[in-house]
Amino acid sequence: MFEKGKIYIRRKLHNNYGGNRQGGISNCKKFPFIFLFTGKTGMSHGYQDGWSKDGYFLYTGEGQNGDMTFDRGNKALLNHEKNEKKIFLFENKSKGNWKFIDELKLVDYKIFDTQDTTGKQRKGIQFKLISTSGSPASIKDVKIQTKNSNIPKTTERSGLITSRVGQGFFRKQLIDKWNGKCAVTGCSISKILIASHIVPWSEATDYERLDVNNGILLSPTVDALFDRYLISFTDEGSIMISSSLNEKEKKILGISKDMHLNVSKGMKIYLKRHRLKLI
Repeated sequence: MFEKGKIYIRRKLHNNYGGNRQGGISNCKKFPFIFLFTGKTGMSHGYQDGWSKDGYFLYTGEGQNGDMTFDRGNKALLNHEKNEKKIFLFENKSKGNWKFIDELKLVDYKIFDTQDTTGKQRKGIQFKLISTSGSPASIKDVKIQTKNSNIPKTTERSGLITSRVGQGFFRKQLIDKWNGKCAVTGCSISKILIASHIVPWSEATDYERLDVNNGILLSPTVDALFDRYLISFTDEGSIMISSSLNEKEKKILGISKDMHLNVSKGMKIYLKRHRLKLI
């Protein structure tokens, strides 16, 4: 859609796709796009944007005065995957001219202390994003403070996508997607629900590890069976039970052929790979 390194005129971008003509986050209402605009001028508002050494792009949310809140552009960015919106990053080169950097995906966020336009201390939102192409371009003109940003090493990114612990942005996304209930049993005891990957972390690409479509919120028993390929699901959501489980075992485990999973379009490619390993 957009060519890396190519200069685009912002006015024409908005003429073609809509979205807020000013500000850093532009949510295109009639197109599945969110434009992020970054540049040195944002520093005067307390914005801290730029690439970390580990390949994440850290982007400060919108709002020039007072504490930042999750509304308008910040809300759109937070919910971009649920709303099936793609994020496109542009860097300012000169007045009205913006270079396309990359398509990004949100993986986490944090609240941090910064200043507003008047110099007063306030709470800011810093979004943590990753390139979907796997080869992000660096933005040399934008400096960022990373001393306390707790960016993990590349080999430690599983800390962001916690699949067996009760923390992490991946879990937050799945809880939201499945309304805080096990996607199969309807169990709503959030403390025990597990954010399970369909294609395991060890077999997934960086993008797949962060993709909410590659996850299901499951109760412990269902997760254990799913994780060990003793159950899987069709594209229509019907349960598939391994022939290695006898009727007595299925009864003890509470597994029946009537169980069902609501499968979204994005999940199908992952479930196809999972079914190939059904025992």
